[in-house]
Amino acid sequence: MHLARLVWSPRLLEYDFGPGHPMSPARLDLTMRLIDALGLLEEPTLEVVDAEPASDAVIETVHDADYVAAVRHAGTTLEPDLARGLGTDDDPLFAGMHEAAARQLGGSVDLASALWSGEIAHGVNVAGGMHHAMPGAASGFCVYNDAAAAIRHLLDQGAERVAYLDFDAHHGDGVEAIFWDDPRVLTISIHEDGRTLFPGTGASTDIGSGPAEGSVVNIPVPARTSGAAWLRAIDAVVPALVRQHRPEAIVSQHGCDAHGRDPLSNLNVSVDAQLTAQKWAHALAHEHAEGRWLALGGGGYAVSDVVPLAWAALVAEAAHVPLERGSELPRAWRATVEALDLEAARTLGSAEVPFRGWRDGYDPADAVDRAVQATRRSVFPLWGLDPLLD
Repeated sequence: MHLARLVWSPRLLEYDFGPGHPMSPARLDLTMRLIDALGLLEEPTLEVVDAEPASDAVIETVHDADYVAAVRHAGTTLEPDLARGLGTDDDPLFAGMHEAAARQLGGSVDLASALWSGEIAHGVNVAGGMHHAMPGAASGFCVYNDAAAAIRHLLDQGAERVAYLDFDAHHGDGVEAIFWDDPRVLTISIHEDGRTLFPGTGASTDIGSGPAEGSVVNIPVPARTSGAAWLRAIDAVVPALVRQHRPEAIVSQHGCDAHGRDPLSNLNVSVDAQLTAQKWAHALAHEHAEGRWLALGGGGYAVSDVVPLAWAALVAEAAHVPLERGSELPRAWRATVEALDLEAARTLGSAEVPFRGWRDGYDPADAVDRAVQATRRSVFPLWGLDPLLD
């Protein structure tokens, strides 16, 4: 058994909204080139498998059948279907849209299957994490919701509890909507406040409904939140709730658009802080879910100096060969980036980000602390936890 599996195919680069669109395939291409240059593909703890498109039946576990048909039609005729979010500025049409999106989803579902069967302990799909797609509509660069489909597959295979952790700068609204009333799934999203960023949702008072009340958790942090404050917010909410939920698998979305250089968000979370969040998700899987961890990509639009670093480190973390912070990146890879007239990072971050733990005390004068405390007040009592002390 390989410890970790990376799903990859050059055909994943066919998910391409065209020139000028933020979700450029270059971000995935440069990520895989860096993973290769770092020697990760030669690690005995990591295997790479092809990504195959999911069947309609698998896609329809989280999407409406008429929507799947509409995506196939739009990607064939290139006729917009604006009511379903197809052909908008965010989700322009391209030939083969259905097949490309089905490949993303299929990769994540196949990893979930391998996790649950015990073939692997960890799975990574850097092309996944399409967390905005709704059951009947594309949204926010996302056509099919592979994260939700992977969670659904785990449930269908027998998992009784799955935790979903979303570190993207944008609220994980699609996954939340699909499992809004399902108490088996704990969804936790830390994101920039919806009052200043798409999709405008994810308030701390949005907590799910019916038997799932409290299983939906949102931590909306203010614009310009730093990496240290971001880590403090995660530490103040995530471990306690995961401990109470006792998941049998953890699915995490590692969109890296919370970085200060990202053009589509207003946060200031360094690569170093994001690497710490990766390490925490990994540790939680070993602590609570017998190591079952599915890690996905997501947003991230600083295509040469942030995304490849964050996701190469994610693959290394899953393979249990974490990269040394501050280490120099391979010169050949930097030359490839510079040949594209892009700026290439020279090193992988610098050092661990120190942060103040929640047990050091709540500061009501601090905007991030106020956001965190609002979340804790909304959901902690529903888990039998004290929002001030636990």
